[in-house]
Amino acid sequence: MTAFFDTNVLVYCTDTQAPHKQARARSLITQATAQGESVVSTQVLIELFHVLTRKQKMPAATAQSLIQAYAAGFVIESDVELVTSAIEKSIQHQLSIWDAMVIEAALRAQAQTLFTEDLTHGQRFGTLTIVNPFLA
Repeated sequence: MTAFFDTNVLVYCTDTQAPHKQARARSLITQATAQGESVVSTQVLIELFHVLTRKQKMPAATAQSLIQAYAAGFVIESDVELVTSAIEKSIQHQLSIWDAMVIEAALRAQAQTLFTEDLTHGQRFGTLTIVNPFLA
């Protein structure tokens, strides 16, 4: 089962202020990566670098190493076709363009699950199901 990880889930891996979420995020990513079923997008990597260096005040070189580790796996690249599809999805479902880009990247990866806390848990987009991994 291919799992796409949104930025917020990856951010929790380094968030010591939320130990429960940190443990859950690390567990999900470790499991999916070990099975070769973890996917992110270039957008997620860019957003992650921004959050790690700006909000968490992580040294840029450390954040860069972390991004490179995630980039070693399956990464969906943003291109004009993805942006165009995301704009259509944004309009159709009244989503932010950023959320629509993540959904389109997950669909392109043929992921069955999109782990995020930014969208409605259980919502479906074709064969893709939104899962908030932090719900009790």
